[in-house]
Amino acid sequence: MAEPILHIEGLDKKIGSKQILKQISMDVMEGEIIGLLGPNGSGKTTLIRIIVGLLKQNSGSVTISGFQHDTEFEKAMEAVGAIVENPEFYPYLTGWENLKHFANMHKKIDEERLDEVVERVGLTSAIHDKVKTYSLGMRQRLGIAQAILHRPKLLILDEPTNGLDPAGMKDFRDHIKELAEKEGTAVLFATHLLREVEDLCDRVIIIQKGEIKAEVSLHGTNQKTEKAIIEVQPEEKALNWLTGNQYQAERQGGAIVVEVAKENIPELNRSLVGQDLNVFSITPYTQSLEDEFIKATTAHQEEGEELV
Repeated sequence: MAEPILHIEGLDKKIGSKQILKQISMDVMEGEIIGLLGPNGSGKTTLIRIIVGLLKQNSGSVTISGFQHDTEFEKAMEAVGAIVENPEFYPYLTGWENLKHFANMHKKIDEERLDEVVERVGLTSAIHDKVKTYSLGMRQRLGIAQAILHRPKLLILDEPTNGLDPAGMKDFRDHIKELAEKEGTAVLFATHLLREVEDLCDRVIIIQKGEIKAEVSLHGTNQKTEKAIIEVQPEEKALNWLTGNQYQAERQGGAIVVEVAKENIPELNRSLVGQDLNVFSITPYTQSLEDEFIKATTAHQEEGEELV
């Protein structure tokens, strides 16, 4: 089995007496785009800062590309590229001059590699213009180029679409997807925007008050149960029959959601009709990421924390 590019185990972080992160464990594999989703103040940025070495954890371990964070930090960081919010550049230098400056910080980055990343992020026509003339979307593209110059195995993104318009956000997502597919880069994408995660990520880790509350596969590969939505009347009688016959069922929005394998739906339908129930429809049930997020964080919202 392939080893994860990023492996985090039992991570804890306190600032003073306040527990910021509690027993965080996760893996990110090659070519995988993982969304780290949570409201502002949930601990996402603290986790990102620990991964890139700006903060130190109190306990637990971080391993990047097989190198232990604590004992082989420089080697671990060689495998990392990062964009934290809006990337900063020298505005009176051109895009090319900025990239050349960053390239000099690494070994063996030649002009051929610079040309390659400039083309990949779609900045060929503007790379020799001064960065002060760039739009926010163009600066984000230049940020991606800078972050991937040294061919990192892990790309860290912390709220990188702040301030982008819809076209810029779509352009950004396309570049990240291409990077994961063509270079096999593992991507950890921290955000509080549900739509961004749904459109970009393979898997989502929901974090709340410093704890991982849920993990959701957006491609259905981790789905353990099959469910169906049944429109049936009388609803109360149907629900009683289902629960009385060992089905996991609950009301939801004027219908009943029941756990049932696809191949067993015809038999279930016959059984319901045989109970003199009127079955209007049976359709597959797909829980949205929004449903999962609300379910995972509702307890804390009820305690008075505002979700963003």
